[in-house]
Amino acid sequence: MATERELLAARLFTHAVFPVMKVILNDDPKMKQKFSDVEARVQFRAKDAAGDIGAWLVFNKGEFHVEQGICESPDITFSFSSVKKMNDMLAGKPVIPGISGFRNFGVLVKVFALLLSLKIMMPDARPNTMDKKTLKVKLAFYMITTALSQYNKGGDPDMVKWTTKQPDRIYQITVDGTDIAAYLRVKAGKSKAGRGVYTRKRPFIHMQFHGIEGALAVLLRDVEFVEGVAKGFVTIEGAPEYAAQLNDFMQRIQAMLT
Repeated sequence: MATERELLAARLFTHAVFPVMKVILNDDPKMKQKFSDVEARVQFRAKDAAGDIGAWLVFNKGEFHVEQGICESPDITFSFSSVKKMNDMLAGKPVIPGISGFRNFGVLVKVFALLLSLKIMMPDARPNTMDKKTLKVKLAFYMITTALSQYNKGGDPDMVKWTTKQPDRIYQITVDGTDIAAYLRVKAGKSKAGRGVYTRKRPFIHMQFHGIEGALAVLLRDVEFVEGVAKGFVTIEGAPEYAAQLNDFMQRIQAMLT
């Protein structure tokens, strides 16, 4: 049976990582073209003694969304003998899943290409063009804000304790010179992530990264978070101790996904 940590990691993959595939499909011209005429449901399914878990990707001629759970009649299925093995494959480790749906071989090849494109989010991935650098930063911040909320909803004790003691607060992330922005809303133990700038109230914490290069310096761990603040890669508006605590949770999540 899967451990609580493995189930939480699976939740982060299916609820936070899978959805950012839409950004790749929208922002990467080659990937967008690949899937422009694809209609398919692609299931990821892990066996577990407490009941199989998973999610499926829905492609509909350029449209994309993620459904949680088990699809009744998927076109392609990636199956795993355990939750851990599914997590390992999604983290980029050498795991070979069971695959059904080879009659849709062309779609399968495209899905593998999409999965490989997620490697741009890996901590050691260093894109060398501005388009790819921008994509990495956008994916990272969209994913991490969603993952923070799912980390809380998934019941991590420290995160739950942290959110429970807070009133209605907005943790905002922006990147200067771009439209990249995402936020986490926390209120009395509940959490919700969103994209863009939250406009209904002033943020409790605003982490303002100074351009794509400044964001990458912190994301790639070329500088530690506190050092990044000192060197001007990121400016913190609000209580710095809460920004540091949020960054600690970000690092925990990154460790679970790699």
